[in-house]
Amino acid sequence: MSVVGIDLGFLNCYIAVARSGGIETIANEYSDRCTPACISLGSRTRAIGNAAKSQIVTNVRNTIHGFKKLHGRSFDDPIVQTERIRLPYELQKMPNGSAGVKVRYLEEERPFAIEQVTGMLLAKLKETSENALKKPVADCVISIPSFFTDAERRSVMAAAQVAGLNCLRLMNETTAVALAYGIYKQDLPPLDEKPRNVIFIDMGHSAYQVSVCAFNKGKLKVLATTFDPYLGGRNFDEALVDYFCEEFKTKYKINVKENSRALLRLYQECEKLKKLMSANASDLPLNIECFMNDLDVSSKMNRAQFEQLCASLFTRIEPPLKAVMEQANLQREDISSIEIVGGATRIPAVKEQITKFFLKDISTTLNADEAVARGCALQCAILSPAFKVREFSITDLVPYSITLRWKTSFEDGTGECEVFCKNHPAPFSKVITFHKKEPFELEAFYTNLHEVPYPDPRIGSFTIQNVLPQSDGDSSKVKVKVRVNIHGIFSVASASVIEKQNVEGDHSDAPMETETSFKNEGKDDVDKMQVDQEEGGHQKCHAEHTPEEEIDHTGTKTKSAPSDKQDRLNQTIKKGKVKSIDLPIQSSLCRQLGQDLLNSYIENEGKMIMQDKLEKERNDAKNAVEEYVYDFRDKLGTVYEKFITQEDLNKLSAILEDTENWLYEEGEDQPKQIYVDKLQELKKYGQPIQMRYMEHEERPKALNDLGKKIQLVMKVIEAYRNKDERYDHLDPADVEKVEKYISEAMSWLNSKMNAQNKLSLTQDPVVKVSEIVAKSKDLDNFCNPIIYKPKPKVEVAEDKAKANSEHNGPMDGQSGTETKADTTKDSSQHTKSSGEMEVD
Repeated sequence: MSVVGIDLGFLNCYIAVARSGGIETIANEYSDRCTPACISLGSRTRAIGNAAKSQIVTNVRNTIHGFKKLHGRSFDDPIVQTERIRLPYELQKMPNGSAGVKVRYLEEERPFAIEQVTGMLLAKLKETSENALKKPVADCVISIPSFFTDAERRSVMAAAQVAGLNCLRLMNETTAVALAYGIYKQDLPPLDEKPRNVIFIDMGHSAYQVSVCAFNKGKLKVLATTFDPYLGGRNFDEALVDYFCEEFKTKYKINVKENSRALLRLYQECEKLKKLMSANASDLPLNIECFMNDLDVSSKMNRAQFEQLCASLFTRIEPPLKAVMEQANLQREDISSIEIVGGATRIPAVKEQITKFFLKDISTTLNADEAVARGCALQCAILSPAFKVREFSITDLVPYSITLRWKTSFEDGTGECEVFCKNHPAPFSKVITFHKKEPFELEAFYTNLHEVPYPDPRIGSFTIQNVLPQSDGDSSKVKVKVRVNIHGIFSVASASVIEKQNVEGDHSDAPMETETSFKNEGKDDVDKMQVDQEEGGHQKCHAEHTPEEEIDHTGTKTKSAPSDKQDRLNQTIKKGKVKSIDLPIQSSLCRQLGQDLLNSYIENEGKMIMQDKLEKERNDAKNAVEEYVYDFRDKLGTVYEKFITQEDLNKLSAILEDTENWLYEEGEDQPKQIYVDKLQELKKYGQPIQMRYMEHEERPKALNDLGKKIQLVMKVIEAYRNKDERYDHLDPADVEKVEKYISEAMSWLNSKMNAQNKLSLTQDPVVKVSEIVAKSKDLDNFCNPIIYKPKPKVEVAEDKAKANSEHNGPMDGQSGTETKADTTKDSSQHTKSSGEMEVD
C-alpha cells in the first residue's frame, strides 16, 4: 500500500511518500520536486504542471492557475470577483451558482468547475506518485489552509474524488508542519510535565498562517491558530509590478496592464527579482527584451526600496502573532522556539518583523518548501495499517465558532446555542438532547461572521425526521450527535429517539445517563439541551461535575446535585425500560456538490485522461516518423553509404525529403494510423540497407565462433585417432558420425563464405548471421554429448573383492555366524577405543 502526502499549494505542489527508509519528496518527469499548480488546455490535449507553466504566456487565455481561492465559493462572492481581476483567463458562473472557468478545449468553449480543475491537478500528482513508486496510489492526505471553511473543505474533498484519490484526511498546513517537526524530536517532555510550546509561521504565495502548538512525548496539541488569508508572496510581487508599471508608463509611454502577456512576463520577472533581493542588498537590474510593442525595457531595484515599497504589507505581520498569543493565553517566555516555513518567509524584512515581536531568534530547521508535504505523508503513514509509525497523537482545532439554531413555538420563535467555540479541539463529537414531538430542523452557521473570510455564514441545515410524541403524549427525548470530523468538517452525525417502555408510576423525564448541562438562557425547557461530550468520537468524558441546570415551563432554573441525578437514574431503571431508535437525517449543505454532478465530473475526467493518452500515442507515432527520417538520412551519408547504390541513394533521399515536407504540411495533424503506415512504408526502403549493414558488422564474429567450434571438435577427433586415453571410452560409431557432421559443416561454411566474398556490399548477403548462429547451435547439440561424454568410473580391486565377498557369502571354511561374530567383535573393540569400558 502506498502512503502519499500532497501539499496542494497556490503556486506549487509537492508530493512526499513514506518508505521504509523514511519520508521522501519525489520528483516529477522533469526531475523537479515541485510541480506548478497550472493546467493548460489545448485543441487536442491538456498540459499539467511544468509543461503548462511554460504555456502561461503563449496560451494565456486557456492556461489556468491561481485557482485555489475559488474553492467552494459562489461566482458572486467578493473574493471571486477580486481574484477575477487578477486572472488572465475567464471565470464563469456555473449552473449551481459556483465559480467556474471558461476555456477553449478540443476546439470548443467549455466551462469547468473548480473541483474539476483541481481534480485535473491532483490526477497529475497521482500519476507522478505512481510513476515514482511503480505501483497504484489511492490513499493520501491533502493539505489545506487552516482558515478554509466547511464549503471550501468539501470542495477539495470532491476534487480528490474526481482525481480517483481516497483522501484519508484534509490536514491544516500548519498542523502538518508541526507534525513534521515534532515526530522526530526525541527530547520532548513527558506527558506529566509542562509541554513545550512552539510557534509555526507559514507564509506562502497567497496566505499567512500562524499556529502555536504544545508538544509532549508522543503528543501534539494545537492551542490556537490565526491567519491573514490575503497576505502572501504574491502581494509583494504585485507591489513590484505596480511600481514598474508606473515607471514604464512614464519612461516608455506604455500601459502594461492593457496587455495580458506583457503583464504575465512582468510578474515572472518581478518574482525572480524579489528572490534575488532576499539574498542581495545591492542594486539589481530588471531587463525584459521585446516586452511590449517591440520595446526592450530595463530598470533596477534594491532591497531598501523594496522594503519601503512594501511597508504597509510588513505591518500586517504582527497582528496575527499578537492574536495567537492572546488566544493561547501564553507569554513570550512560554515559547520554546519559532519555526518558519513557506517561500515568503525568506524575505529578510519578514524575518525581522517576527524576530522583533518575539524578541527571539527564529529557527529554520524545517524545509521551507517541503515541510507541509512531509507532514501530510507522516499523517498518512499513521492512518495507514501498512506502516508502523511511532505513536503520536494529533489534536487539531476548530478555526471558527459554530452555532446551531432551531425553531421553537415561543415568542421569539428560535432557539440557538454555540456547540463549538473558536479553537475548540478537533476532531470532536457532542451529543445534544432535545425534547420534541415532531420532526425539526437544525441550522448550523458560523457564529462570528467578521472572523470568517467567507461572505455566507451558513454551513447547512439538518432535518431530524420521524420524530413523534411518546405513547403517553409526552415529548420524545431526541439525542443528536454533532461532530467536527478529521477533515475539520461539521456535520450532524446521527440522531436517535429514546422511547420509554412499560413505565410504572412516575412519568417524569429523568435523564437516562449523567449529563453535563448546557446552559440555554431565556429558552423554555421544551428546548432545553443537555450535552454529552465525546472526545474524538470515542470514550465519553465530563470536564466538570456541576449540578444539572434545567429550565422549567416558568423559566425558573432548577438544579439537582449529582447524587440526586444518580438516584433519579436508579429510579428510572427500576420503573421501566428505554429503547433507542435511530432517526433519519436529511442534510442540505451550503455549496455542496450533488452526487450526480460529482459523478459527471468523475466521468469527464476519465474521458479527458483517455483523450490525453490517445493524443500522446498519436504524437509518439508522428515523432517516430520524424525521428526515422532524420536518423536514416544522417546514416545514409555515413555508416550506410557503402551498402546502397547511387541510384537507390538518390531515390531514398527523395522519399525522405518528401516525407519531411509532408510532416510539416498536410501531415501536421493526422490520425495515429496514418503515421504508423507512413513509418512502415519508409522501413520497406530502409530495412534492406540497415540489414546489409548489420549483417556486415556481425557476420565476422558469428563465422569466427562457428570456426572455433569446428576446430575444437576436430582436435578431439584427432586425439581419439591417436589413441589418447582421455577419449578411449568413446564409441567408434559415434565418433564416425561426428566426423561426418563436421565435414559437412566445414563444406557448408566454406561454400557460404566463398559465395559471400564474391558479392558486393550493396547486395543482400548469401547467408545471414541468424543462419550461422543456428548452425553453431546445431553443432553444439549434435557433437557435445558425444565428444564430451564422461568417462565411466573404474572400481578399485580391493573394493571389488570385498563386494564379491559380501555377495558370495562365507569363504575359506568360515560360517556365516562366525563372520558376523568377527564383525561384532571388531565393533566392540571400536566401542572400547571410544572411551567406554566393558567387563568380560
